[in-house]
Amino acid sequence: MTVITIGIVGMTAVLLAVQMKNTRPEYGTYLAMAAGCFIFFYGASKMESILDAMGRLQDLIQIDPVYLGTLIKMTGITYIAEFSSGICKDAGYGAVGTQIEIFGKLSMLAVSMPIVLALMETLKGVLG
Repeated sequence: MTVITIGIVGMTAVLLAVQMKNTRPEYGTYLAMAAGCFIFFYGASKMESILDAMGRLQDLIQIDPVYLGTLIKMTGITYIAEFSSGICKDAGYGAVGTQIEIFGKLSMLAVSMPIVLALMETLKGVLG
């Protein structure tokens, strides 16, 4: 499938959900969530090719595996937090969605701390 196909799936789900809004609004919510899950898992299936490319990149330029691992974790946290937040907001629970976004940002900060500390140690060695 391509981006066009995923776009069509998303637009079809939204149009059907809008049609159901007047008669059975809960079905529209379920339909939107099902389309979102389909798109999420399809995007997650692309992860294998991304990981393979990052492994080749690591071999070419000799990057410490910690940096790429952290980048992958941060990407995953962002993807999952945005997806979960969007579903909560679409279902009418914006406060929960916002809390998920905040937790995702804090999680990214926690995951990136070892890299920030390594950068500070490098700067300390260069400057003093």
